[in-house]
Amino acid sequence: MINHVWGLIHHPDKEWRAINEEHETVSHMFYHHVLWMAAIPVVSTFIGTTQFGWTIGNESIKVSMMDGLGLGLLFYALILVAVAAVGSVIHWMARNHANRPPRRECIVFAGYIATPLFLSGIVAIYPIIWLCLLSCVIGIIYTGYLLYRGTPSFLGISNKQGFILSSTTLGIGVLVLEALLAAVVLIWSLGSEHSIIWKFF
Repeated sequence: MINHVWGLIHHPDKEWRAINEEHETVSHMFYHHVLWMAAIPVVSTFIGTTQFGWTIGNESIKVSMMDGLGLGLLFYALILVAVAAVGSVIHWMARNHANRPPRRECIVFAGYIATPLFLSGIVAIYPIIWLCLLSCVIGIIYTGYLLYRGTPSFLGISNKQGFILSSTTLGIGVLVLEALLAAVVLIWSLGSEHSIIWKFF
């Protein structure tokens, strides 16, 4: 796992070739990569929201340990679903290409693409809104870079075709991320009496 993480950050082209040659199964990729990497933003957010809290104005909003544990598990499940969803999007986008990989390989591809986003979640351990947003933007930028570099070789298409497909996939992926972030904010705020959700009840 660590080898792929370092390789995708340090030399993505070489690492994509190595990943493509492995023909890894979805279960193996999830067990050895996604399940561990997805825990980074979850554990960081758990610590940040239970020990420090989000500071909004002059008020610090924390959640209890038990609420944080339950909400963290839900957050974790959403991340795993998002990875599978983006992989399915890639599979659907590649429907007109002769070398279209099976859905399982597209999900594996999506799991590795998300690596920078997983790593960027570590800043949530001390939740400062502007810092978390900056980290998220950096994660999106590098995720886009991995997508642009990896798509042509993954699908066996030209760089021009890869650019078009990657751009569309990245746009959809950003929408999925925004939906996930909105869900995360609402989920983690459930542990506080100040949550906007409670105003509807």
